[in-house]
Amino acid sequence: MEKVLFNGEMKNRDQITIDIEDRGYQFGDGIYEVIRIYNGNMFTANEHLTRLYESAEKIQMAVPFEFEELKSKLTELVKENGLIDGIIYLQLTRGTSLRQHHFPSEPVEPTFVAYTRDFARPLNKMEKGVSAKLVEDIRWLRCDIKSLNLLGNLLAKQEAAAVGGFEAIQHRGETVTEGSSSNVFIIKEGELFTHPATNLILNGITRRCILDICHQNGIKVNEKEFTVNELMEADEVFIASTTSEVMPIVKIDEVEISNGKPGELTKTLQQHFNQLITRNGEKLNC
Repeated sequence: MEKVLFNGEMKNRDQITIDIEDRGYQFGDGIYEVIRIYNGNMFTANEHLTRLYESAEKIQMAVPFEFEELKSKLTELVKENGLIDGIIYLQLTRGTSLRQHHFPSEPVEPTFVAYTRDFARPLNKMEKGVSAKLVEDIRWLRCDIKSLNLLGNLLAKQEAAAVGGFEAIQHRGETVTEGSSSNVFIIKEGELFTHPATNLILNGITRRCILDICHQNGIKVNEKEFTVNELMEADEVFIASTTSEVMPIVKIDEVEISNGKPGELTKTLQQHFNQLITRNGEKLNC
């Protein structure tokens, strides 16, 4: 029976119920993280959990566990479920209270849930590359918070999926922001460009790893805005996320990128990232 971590206790999945007036269900009043598991070990757990606490602070919510306590419980969850390669999904909501838009006036216990899922590495897609669709970014202005309010992301992803695309690349006017569930990078004349970590994007953990890899290997990084035209005229384009890793984009709408094949620098970054996974240590410098 699959084990789930629910409000600090390890339970069978069929034992869990969440109230219909939980604020996460009614308002999306909560936050989440997805942590990758490689060979039975959490990858960049410290970075993901740090971001969870940061997101909680930004929406005036307290995480009901100390950092190391939560990390220990998630490690136990992975072992209980015998997970080798996959993900942990963890979610924290403000809890259950009578439906009202402002925060509950009386103290409310938050609702925390974490579960695991098998999830294979997308090796074939990373080798061949995938396509993307340009979509106007209609999301709110606090994309730096990893909140449950993902409807704008879902609509963008669906636009891409409807035409067979792997990802939607979003833009506000002429400025490219990020993917619907990833960060976006372009390479031009051997230099890497990606949107700066402002409120308009989520500062992805894989994004941070990639920037660290570049700094360690003498690849020039430009954290600056770039336009849709610069995206379409780039030598190479790739996206990055916890589940997509370093994913080459070889076609955007009807335009081929890098002659329809993953670029050389993108493949080099894939190799370096794979080395991080192989090491899978706690301190990854990203």
